[in-house]
Amino acid sequence: MNSLPSLSSPVEAPEAGLQPAILQLEHVTKIYQRHGAHVLALCDIDVLIRQGEFVAVMGRSGSGKSTLLHIMGLLDAEYEGTYRLDGELVSGLPADELAPLRNRKVGFVFQSFHLLPQLTILENAELPALYAGRDPAECRAAAQARLEQMGLGHRLEHKPLELSIGQRQRAAIARSLVNGPAVLLADEPTGALDSRTASEILDILHDLHREGATVVLVTHDHEVGETAERIIHIADGQTNDGVA
Repeated sequence: MNSLPSLSSPVEAPEAGLQPAILQLEHVTKIYQRHGAHVLALCDIDVLIRQGEFVAVMGRSGSGKSTLLHIMGLLDAEYEGTYRLDGELVSGLPADELAPLRNRKVGFVFQSFHLLPQLTILENAELPALYAGRDPAECRAAAQARLEQMGLGHRLEHKPLELSIGQRQRAAIARSLVNGPAVLLADEPTGALDSRTASEILDILHDLHREGATVVLVTHDHEVGETAERIIHIADGQTNDGVA
């Protein structure tokens, strides 16, 4: 892949020898109300992920990993505890302040891609930049650069259904990177792929990590999780991760 500027922006100075924290959750508890009953999804967890790490979050279905992902990605603001993203306290912020933060600071890669079928992949990739209010020409150039980085420079005017599944996931990765996010959250990014294509997507994520990206990979697949530098295991709403 072509080298592009770092995806992560600097935050507050870390302790000597340590990178700054990008994601820091402290004493986070999440309780759902279902059919009049309380369901404890996360129980007083602490998670710290530093700039430039490649971390896998692993757990069975119902373990709490999806809830944790939604909080990390600023998709869920209803929880107890504190959360700092890229050095900024984001817990307690209203939805109208979280949305632009999410757009700028978090890149999402989903199992099902979430590409708009009526748009070309170039138009799909530039959407986050347009939502951020950037100049349209700049948005188009950034989207094209990311798609070229993903090996899709010859497919810019193709729509998602005209691409292979692997190409769709690469287009989704390009879209997730267009605003230079502080962290890339990948939710089961290989779950819908055959083994060869899954390996290619993992290689891309690791290439991005080597270029400086902070990657959080949510998966139930042990082979996929074990490619990460560090694994956070989650079960029954609790993790094995301590604040370092």
